Amino acid sequence: MASKAPLVDAASVRHAYRRWAPFYDYTFGQVAEAGRKHAVQILNRRKGRVLEVGVGTGLALPGYGGHLSITGIDLSPEMLAKARARVERLGLRNIVALHEMDAGALGFADESFETVVAMHVMTVVPDAEKVMRELERVCAPGGEVFLVNHFSQEHGLRAWFERRLVPLADFIGWRPVFALDRVLICEDLRLAERRALWPFGLFTMVRFVKQPGYGFGAELVADAQPAARARPRLPVRARLPEPVRVRIKWSVARTLVVGRRFLDSRYWRSLYRRLSSQMAE
Repeated sequence: MASKAPLVDAASVRHAYRRWAPFYDYTFGQVAEAGRKHAVQILNRRKGRVLEVGVGTGLALPGYGGHLSITGIDLSPEMLAKARARVERLGLRNIVALHEMDAGALGFADESFETVVAMHVMTVVPDAEKVMRELERVCAPGGEVFLVNHFSQEHGLRAWFERRLVPLADFIGWRPVFALDRVLICEDLRLAERRALWPFGLFTMVRFVKQPGYGFGAELVADAQPAARARPRLPVRARLPEPVRVRIKWSVARTLVVGRRFLDSRYWRSLYRRLSSQMAE
């Protein structure tokens, strides 16, 4: 079991995202774009009221279907200012409200939302267990809670790199080491789905259904692993199914496109001009 990483306090989070706000959309926002869009596509199958915890600069807001009523909260006033500007600029009428609020102390009544989503939040908040309890509280019975997050590995190159980043947690504003079992603590949230997202499974979508008394305990993490582990191995010469091979090709192609963008000096010059324009305003 991976050890708990040092806490990131609320002041560090505010300070970190005050620095990130001007260029968040062009950096981490780009890295998480595919996973965010995929999650929103799934959320659009839902109905009713949606709470997005950690709405940030509002990158996900334009993707929500007009049949959903969206409320967003965030701890960073600088990020929220950009989210509000985005809503106004795009005329997003299904965005009910955007509040500056602590995810660990939500100012909403019990069972206020049919769907609750927190994208890239759990590794940021000072007390992940407290936030999970709040997500559970404001979700209506039969409703769903979605997490999109980076969950660390215990072994391999990525695990080594994540551990090297731990001392920088206060600076970067999130925990590089964060185990999945830290969110499997609510008695009334049943784990219904766990899905790796692009790029390369760096982020994971976890979907819970609120069913009183059917919570999914941390001791059952192993059972939530993909069922493919129990399947017999394919013959060495067997070809992967067509959909899988197509998905791999698209992932490789997208990686090349994104990589080329970050190596293109014109991209950085354009980013510099945008930031200079924003700072001047």
